[in-house]
This record gives sequence, C-alpha cells and structure tokens, in this order.
Amino acid sequence: MYFGGYKNFPDVTLNPKLLWEFNLDDFDYNEMRDVVVQRVIERGWPKDWYFILNKYGVAGVKLAIKNLAYLNDKDMSFVSHQFNIPLASMKCYEKKQSVNLHWNS
Repeated sequence: MYFGGYKNFPDVTLNPKLLWEFNLDDFDYNEMRDVVVQRVIERGWPKDWYFILNKYGVAGVKLAIKNLAYLNDKDMSFVSHQFNIPLASMKCYEKKQSVNLHWNS
C-alpha cells in the first residue's frame, strides 16, 4: 500500500478545507466517516490519508470505500488497487454499471 507508513504519523491532522461546509467545532468524525474518506480520496494530500488511516484503520477505510455512492474512474481504480478491493464490490462501481447511457452508439 502506498500509504503503508501511516503509523509513523499518529499526530497528523486533517486539512479543514476538505470539509469547508461543515462546522468542525461539533463535527462527528465517526458518524461522517464516509464523507471524510470520500473527500480525502478526491482532494486529499498524503497527510490527509495518514489521518483517515490512523482514525479509522485500514479496515474502516476499506468499508467506507465500499459504501461510497460515487467516485470518478481514476479515483475508483486507485483505491481499488491500493486497498485490494475488487471493483465489483464497490457501490460506486455497481451504481455506474447500472446507469443506462443515453443513445450511446
């Protein structure tokens, strides 16, 4: 895993700009795990990845990834490869496959 050394950064914090629309004074990181993980996948820097891996653990991040409703193709492929998650077990992949394309020929 590319972020395998995350345990070397136990005190790292999440960039608050990733959650710009939330009041972080009373933000529940555990309840909003999927939102946090999605923002880090889409826009995070390595320190943000270290934060989520330390906060939720590898298993928690993998579970959140599987539950995400949307990721673009590049992000979906990246997390599938990095966390060894088959694309077919990701909700965002299943959802994308079930969308009918409009007059695609």
